Amino acid sequence: MSTIDQQFVEYIVKSVVGHPDDVVVERIIDEKGVLLSLTVNPEDLGRVIGKRGVTAQSLRTLLRALGTKNDARYNLKIVNNDDQREHYSISSDDPSPTVVSAPLDESDDVNDQPVKNSTDEAVDNSSDYSKKTREELAELDDLDI
Repeated sequence: MSTIDQQFVEYIVKSVVGHPDDVVVERIIDEKGVLLSLTVNPEDLGRVIGKRGVTAQSLRTLLRALGTKNDARYNLKIVNNDDQREHYSISSDDPSPTVVSAPLDESDDVNDQPVKNSTDEAVDNSSDYSKKTREELAELDDLDI
């Protein structure tokens, strides 16, 4: 039996993806709150996450609103079932999606994977826009809603 939060996420995600029958939302309650694990068809993973995680961030915002109504803290984990080594996790405390790597199996050979080209120059991943956006999000988190 699914709860209102599972139905809520499932309804939104099914309206976005190309394979709505493959959407599965699992619910686990732990010490941090309610963890919703979202599994979709591998072809729809990009649609659910969106460019730069915008769609996933929107889902997180909607879950925060639902959590305010239900006096609960929701965390959303988007499971990448195409490659079992990575899970995309969206937390209600963290403004950006993160990739959590699982341990490699003995059958996984790291040497078989292609190496990306790299340079010796340092890359500045933070921009003024991202810093400003993070500051604005931090201000919003401070509001008592």
